[in-house]
Amino acid sequence: MAEELSFQSDGSNRLPPQNIEAEEAILGGILLDPEAIGRVSDRLVPEAFYISDHKIIYKAALRLHTQQKPTDLLSITSWLTDNDLLTRIGGRNKLATLVDRTVSAVNIDALAELVMEKYLRRQLIKAGNEIVHLGYETETELPIVLDNAEQKIFNVTQEKTQSGLIHIGDTLINTFQDIETRHQGIALPGIPCGFYDLDAMTTGFQRSDLIIVAARPSMGKTAFCLNLAHNIAAGYQLPVAVFSLEMSKEQLVQRLLASEAGIESSYLRSGRIAQNQWENLSRAIDKLSETPIFIDDTANITVTQIRSQARRLQAEQNKDLGLIIIDYLQLMEGAGDNRVQELSRITRSLKGLARELSVPIIALSQLSRGVEARTNKRPMLSDLRESGCLTGDSLVRLADTGLQVPIKDLVGKSGFAVWALNENTMKLEKAIVTNAFSTGIKPVFTLKTRLGRKISATANHQFLTINGWKRLDELSSKQYICLPRHLPIIGKQTMTYSEVALLGGCTLPSHAIKYTTREIDVPENVAFLAKELFSDAIVSRISPERRWYQVYLSAAQRLTHGIRNSIAKWVESLGVFALRSYEKCVPQDLFSRALRVANIVKSGELPAFANTDIYWDEIISIKLDGEEEVFDLTVPHLHNFVANNIIVHNSIEQDADIVMMLYRDEYYSPDTPDRGIAEVHLAKHRNGPTGTIKLLFDPQFTKFKNLARPNNW
Repeated sequence: MAEELSFQSDGSNRLPPQNIEAEEAILGGILLDPEAIGRVSDRLVPEAFYISDHKIIYKAALRLHTQQKPTDLLSITSWLTDNDLLTRIGGRNKLATLVDRTVSAVNIDALAELVMEKYLRRQLIKAGNEIVHLGYETETELPIVLDNAEQKIFNVTQEKTQSGLIHIGDTLINTFQDIETRHQGIALPGIPCGFYDLDAMTTGFQRSDLIIVAARPSMGKTAFCLNLAHNIAAGYQLPVAVFSLEMSKEQLVQRLLASEAGIESSYLRSGRIAQNQWENLSRAIDKLSETPIFIDDTANITVTQIRSQARRLQAEQNKDLGLIIIDYLQLMEGAGDNRVQELSRITRSLKGLARELSVPIIALSQLSRGVEARTNKRPMLSDLRESGCLTGDSLVRLADTGLQVPIKDLVGKSGFAVWALNENTMKLEKAIVTNAFSTGIKPVFTLKTRLGRKISATANHQFLTINGWKRLDELSSKQYICLPRHLPIIGKQTMTYSEVALLGGCTLPSHAIKYTTREIDVPENVAFLAKELFSDAIVSRISPERRWYQVYLSAAQRLTHGIRNSIAKWVESLGVFALRSYEKCVPQDLFSRALRVANIVKSGELPAFANTDIYWDEIISIKLDGEEEVFDLTVPHLHNFVANNIIVHNSIEQDADIVMMLYRDEYYSPDTPDRGIAEVHLAKHRNGPTGTIKLLFDPQFTKFKNLARPNNW
């Protein structure tokens, strides 16, 4: 039976593209030749078969092949019988017919390509039909519709067969030439940026990398990235796309012209060009006009629009892009109301786009004003806007073990799981940490909540509020932040119900062990539990007070050196001796009240809050607490974690493969001996070393130049 399609290719009754004879010949060849399945398994997918019976038979052959079993007529018949599929495909007669109609499997490779071609044509028709339906979705914004339409076509173009195994001899010559050119300093594994020391450290920009270039204003971020764009586009004839959200395309072109012609930007802006400079300007225009640099100066551009433009440019140029530059990150338009969440989604989407198009993406970012308040104004990772750090004693609970570990003890480790909040479901989930690092010594503030939670963080660290993520310096007393209701415990129950019940009391150092209650029947239950658990070692005494009852749980023997009350020893062994009220867990039953209230008032929003893993605690104080070394974690996907039983965010660098920070000392100290020197701090490098390189900076032409000669790496 033919595969049922959910659409017609056009208004006629034409069948979708297919070649049933080729499908039968492929399956017959597999049944006849034990080696045939190995020749097509990596290039022919089951979905490529137009006849559903053929698809089932091919899947059976693939399953047997992966299990290193033969795919002859008997084996496939047996497998289909065992899985109740033999009757569905037409029985033994169907398989026998396939064998009878096939002479050999000699042409199976060509037949597989033919069947895949027909499949891709059907996929194209299907995508076209889906695009038609998208056009009628008037409730969806047009840019999203266009992006989805382009994505569907793009997905079809990516469904290509793999190249398969290639003999080593076919690649040895190219490999030797590649090694030779790298030895001579001519080629790198990635895309060279034209700055020798930076290329030596990064081995070129790797395709699919997201690179953050950050600095305070007037450090030369835009000029630096324009130099990168020019070096890659002019030096290697690779298309470069520049998305400028701050400067117009005319301003960017003037900068490129000034750099290329050696004429000050102010002269170009005013038109004061000397007679002997016109020739240089003309040559610069000729050279730049041949350089594949493309500029879009749309303000508030979205990732969706960038993706659409980049795909279109790649198709027009018929080659992979060399670089995408976005100037700058904080000006990009997001999809939500909260800026922190927007930036997290934007960086996540940019990383996905870099992988999708196999192109390095550079996103410029402003650093926070905290740099200006320090004596040493060289930037650090924690200076990235919308990011922050925690002090080293902040306890992070490991999801796999339940242990609470100071964040400073996690530095240099990765691959471990923590608890993080899924903001879509408001449930806690396990999340893998890919990086734990120190970000230097910073001023920190200590935040305390009504329930006694406490955490110390930098001013720009974010906490989740009812109105979304907010920096610590945007919070104040009487506001509420998000805490986990509970954290899942790893392991099995190790306490009896009697022990759990008895733990409800309060034990404090230098006090008698006692239980206080206003309920008349509770004291007898407490005395009974103490007797059940500790037998004759505890003597219970119930004492009525003014409006409550005290149950004194005294030791039967005299307490001396080395001899303690049995209950005190037991509670201390559990690690909960002398805990005050704010250090105890909030009973889960308490949270069921919110759901009952929601049902009574018929609220649409309250049930969502009532069924979450979080609750809201009031801030009672935020105080400056000196300077300390601070730390952060990188948690992909969810972008937050639980520390000190508070849900905290992590920084925007988490999605970046490389973070570079620019610094020019002469901006702050005009008399510095480093005038004309720019420092590029490689603060994060996911796949290589970090460090600092120096470049020459010519402010007249807003141009960065190599300070060192090229090396043989």
